[in-house]
Amino acid sequence: MSRPLRVIFAGTPDFAAESLASLLASPHHVVAVYTQPDRPAGRGRKLTPSPVKALAQRHGLPVYQPASLRTPEAQATLAALDADLMVVVAYGLILPRAVLDTPRLGCINVHASLLPRWRGAAPIQRAIEAGDVESGVTIMQMDEGLDTGDMLLVRRTPITATTSGGELHDTLAALGGQALREALDALAGDGLVAEPQPQAGVTYAAKLTKAGAALDFCQPAEALAARIRAFNPWPVAWCTLDADRLRLLMAETAPDTGDPTAPGTLLAPAPDALRIACGPTGNQVLRVTRAQLPGGKALDVSELLKARADRFVPGTRLGPSDRETSA
Repeated sequence: MSRPLRVIFAGTPDFAAESLASLLASPHHVVAVYTQPDRPAGRGRKLTPSPVKALAQRHGLPVYQPASLRTPEAQATLAALDADLMVVVAYGLILPRAVLDTPRLGCINVHASLLPRWRGAAPIQRAIEAGDVESGVTIMQMDEGLDTGDMLLVRRTPITATTSGGELHDTLAALGGQALREALDALAGDGLVAEPQPQAGVTYAAKLTKAGAALDFCQPAEALAARIRAFNPWPVAWCTLDADRLRLLMAETAPDTGDPTAPGTLLAPAPDALRIACGPTGNQVLRVTRAQLPGGKALDVSELLKARADRFVPGTRLGPSDRETSA
């Protein structure tokens, strides 16, 4: 490394804070931090700083929170920081060409997928939902497209049959911080070779919504189990149980050895799992091992059955209803 870089960091959530922490532990100099404006949070809807802002303030870093980077004033402020590089991690604002061209080395992004697979908003959850066997982080030279820039560095990690969205998030956050440090050290020295993304294999990770987490039990059990794991801890997969919303947090599959049963029907439970018939019939059943009733805590199903076995009578049909899916 010839000399430490002067870096602007732009990010907002916990995932980005992990990269900022890695950067702060490096020889490189963070000259400023950009993050989203404070948002209302909690029961009192009090304005709350983002995780990135909170970390930056603990380290005495200047923090900027513009609503847009498209104004001449915002662009002049950024240019005055005289940075070598801007690092962007889940920032939440679009960077116009004027900003991309301002730092000497441009802008790089820590993206939580193996590009070009899962460009877009929710790459972590969509990878699990789709049954991918691996994920990773890509350090990308940013351009004006949606996660279309050249790749500078790629690091991989497996996805197992029990990996949840939260677990993969934490793994990739740590891996992203390590990869970012490696990339910056290289850029400060001999540089990195930028590799264009392949044209084949492009997929888009659509934004997550609570309504989109509703389960359709006509789908195969394997697909439903993957979706349940992917959407834990947010937005949390759900179905209706009578008039209530049942949240499903962990699941697997098992062979269906019984007679064909309508999808969504509760079968006789196992000691540690709810068993739900799925489509196509005669194939596999869904085994839900962790769930949450309204007003209650998330519990392993072994505990849930001890407390509320009366709610899970075999033969009960699970939703969702039209009212719930439109909420």
